[in-house]
This record gives sequence, C-alpha cells and structure tokens, in this order.
Amino acid sequence: MNKRTISFFYGLIILFNLSLLNCQANTNQSDNIITTTKISDKTGMTVKGQIVDNNNQPVVGVVLNDGKNFTVSDKNGVYYLPSDLARSKYVSISIPSGFEIEKDVVSSFYAKLSNKEQVNRKDFKLNRRTSPTDEFVYIAISDPQVKTDGDVSRLDKESVTDIKATIQQNSGKDVYAMTLGDNVFDKMNLFPIYKSMLSSFHVPVFSTIGNHDFDLQYSDLHNTKDPLSNYAEETYESFFGPTDYSFNVGKIHIISMKNIDYLGAKKYTERFTPEQLEWLKKDLSYVTPNSTVFLNLHAPTSNKSSNGSGNTKNTAELLEILKGYQAHIFAGHTHFYENEEPTPGIYEHNIGAACGAWWAGSVNRCGAPNGYLIVNVKGKDVTWHYKSTGKDLNYQFRVYKPGEFGTQAKYIVANVWDWDTSYQVKYYEDGVEKGSMEQFDDEDQDFISMKNGKATGYHTLHLFRTIPTAGSKNIKIEITNRFGEVYSETVSM
Repeated sequence: MNKRTISFFYGLIILFNLSLLNCQANTNQSDNIITTTKISDKTGMTVKGQIVDNNNQPVVGVVLNDGKNFTVSDKNGVYYLPSDLARSKYVSISIPSGFEIEKDVVSSFYAKLSNKEQVNRKDFKLNRRTSPTDEFVYIAISDPQVKTDGDVSRLDKESVTDIKATIQQNSGKDVYAMTLGDNVFDKMNLFPIYKSMLSSFHVPVFSTIGNHDFDLQYSDLHNTKDPLSNYAEETYESFFGPTDYSFNVGKIHIISMKNIDYLGAKKYTERFTPEQLEWLKKDLSYVTPNSTVFLNLHAPTSNKSSNGSGNTKNTAELLEILKGYQAHIFAGHTHFYENEEPTPGIYEHNIGAACGAWWAGSVNRCGAPNGYLIVNVKGKDVTWHYKSTGKDLNYQFRVYKPGEFGTQAKYIVANVWDWDTSYQVKYYEDGVEKGSMEQFDDEDQDFISMKNGKATGYHTLHLFRTIPTAGSKNIKIEITNRFGEVYSETVSM
C-alpha cells in the first residue's frame, strides 16, 4: 500500500469518526434526563442531577466536581454544584470502585455543561459490579505522538497490536489503560482515528493531556481572558473529556491531571496552576489516608538526569499534597526512562514512549525500547514490568559486547531501563560470579546508531559496565529487580 493510498484510507476513517463524533455530541447520555425524578432548583446552584444504578436506585456518596467545586450525592442520589458556567465546562463523577466502567474510551463519567442554560441538569447512571475486584491490570502508555500517516500506521501495526496481545494474555482479568499525553503531535485532525484505535482495545481507556494535544491557535482555558471563546484544550476535551478527573478501581484511587500551563503556539511551562493544586487537595479529601493513589501526568516531577529538564516546576507543592498516601506517579514527556522515589511512599515512573524518539526508530533517547508499562495490582500490592514493543516480557535489558558501545570500547555494557536503586546488576565470567557492574552515565549507543551517529548529549543513568578478564569465553549479566525477579543474558566473547 503506497503513501497516497494510506492517506486516502485514513482520511475516510477520520471523516467517518468525525461524523460519529457529531452524532455523539448530540446524544451524550449525560445530556439526557436518565430518571424522571423531579429535582427542585436551589439558590446559587447552577448544576444539579441524580445518580442512579442499573436498577434506577439512587447511588449515595458519589463524589462529583466541576473542575473547582466538589460535592457528594445525597441519600436520593441527588447533587448540586454552584458552577461558574463560563469557566466550568464539565461536571464529572469519581466512579466508585463498586461499579463497572465501560470497555471503550470512557465517557460515562462526565457531562458537558452549557452556559446557555441557567441551570444544567446532568444525570449519571452507574452499573453495579456483580462481584468486587481487588485485582486488575493497569497499562500506562506514554507519548504515542502521531503526526504523519506513517506514524499512524506504525502505532497501529506495532503498539496497538502489541497492547492488544497483552490484553488477550490477561483475558479473564480486569484490564484498564491510561495514556499519559502527547497522544498526537499538534495534529487535532488525527484525534478521531487515534480514538478509534484506543476503542479497539475493548477495555476501559482513559487519557491524560500532553503539551502536543493542545490546539496551537489558542491559549489554554486558564490563560484565556474570555472563557466563552475558543481555548487550546477544547478539541482534546471533545474526545476525552475534562483534563482533571479521578475514578476508583478496587483499592486504588486513580487521578489524571493536566500539568502543562499552555500559552499557545507551542509555548508552555510544565506546572500546575494554584487552582489545580486546590482541586487535588479536595479530591484527595474524599480518599482514606494511606490509600494507594495512581497519579497520571504528562510531565514528570522528579527526574535527576538532564538536570531535571522537563520536570514539573511546582513539584514540592504536589509532593506535600501527596504526603500520607502511597502514591505512584506515571508520566511521559521526556522520551527517556527514569524511575525516582522523591520522598518515602512516592514512586515516579517516567516511562519510555510508545513512539520512542518520535518514531525515528525503535528506541527512546535513553536506549529503552519503544513500549509501555504493565502494572499488576492485587489489593494494595503493586508490581510492574516494562513491555518492549514486539519483544517478550522477559526482555528487560540490553547487552553490548566490547567494541559495540562507542565510548566504552573495552567494556561490556548493560542498559537496564527499568532500573531503580533496589536493583542488583551482577556479572559472571565462565560461570564464576565476579560481583556488581559499575553504574555510569553516558549516551546510549543504540540511540546514537539510530540517529546515524548523531549524538544529542542526553546521558542516561541506567547504564552498567565492566571490563571482562582477558581469556573469558562467556559473560553472563544477571539483574534482580525489586520484586526478586531475576533476568539474565549470556554472551560469548
């Protein structure tokens, strides 16, 4: 299939999806009255509604917000919010863990608000789970970042195919997916085909906004003087809903937040607004202290490599809010892999990008393969493994023989992308253990080779080396991760 045919094919799909989107915009289930219960108006309250279950019985205690104000549904499932209908574009619920979530790009948790009505009525219907779940699989995907027909084709054939295989391998388990931003590369017209790919997973899929998911023509809502005019995240929201929201699965409280302060035309700062940090405080006020929280962001918070470039500027305030919870932060943005534990109880996974180094090849800037993170949850226990696209799950590091790594010609080098300080990296010569490999920082050789020898200067921290003893015939590299799992590779000299 030539490029022109591919363009035509995807063009048809985009037109179809845009038509479908227009239909959905007119029939959003939350825009219709789900129950016939009459709800009286209240002074100062501009949004009201009722939350019922699949038997049309009221659901009590569901947390709702309009991006600023929070409330909970009462004994009749009824709620009220004093929303500013110029600034508040959506009302959303934090789906409780006792209820199912649709197996699609999830839209049931939010409803679009209208400033043309003095009082908006927005009802929600939730389907009760037939049995509770404390065990599930969580797939975190950073930076698909499609820009061209070729990118779309590679994402479909490589990443989407691989993720579907992982979902199939976990058949019988609850599986949830979360994108971590830069879903597209400034190309708003690619959202329809991209969303259709996510829908094809047939599991609940949620999204996070990245700096390349904003319409270049505008500033974000926070920086827009007239809130009734167009704003930069408006198109993204029309496909995926509000940018700050939460939901619950099992014992885990899951949050997604925008941490890109966007000024238009690709100008932005990685930070939260003060209002967003207040939103997070309010959201967590409904969560039992010491609970496990998954916080999904685009920009990371705590990287040490590259002098912390790309980190969220007001990380200290964020970490203070998360204090008292067992938090996992999932982030993308950097196109390199780095794990950090900025404070006790908080672990940040800045995972490798699905597109690697912007679809230039098959690795990220740090040499980590294109891929995504598979997180296994059982109660409050959380384990994880990076899944390299097109590789077996056991592929957890890469070995370079002496002479293969340009700046380390005498060394055997291991790139251990999911490394953290709990790891052990040992080596054996002809079956005899020799000790730990030396950690060092450098630019990964596979990345340089992919760029035709052009180095960019980024030094990763997850490289290890040793000089083999002269005459050694076989070198085995053995890594042990924080879960006690052992991976090894033996190379002949």
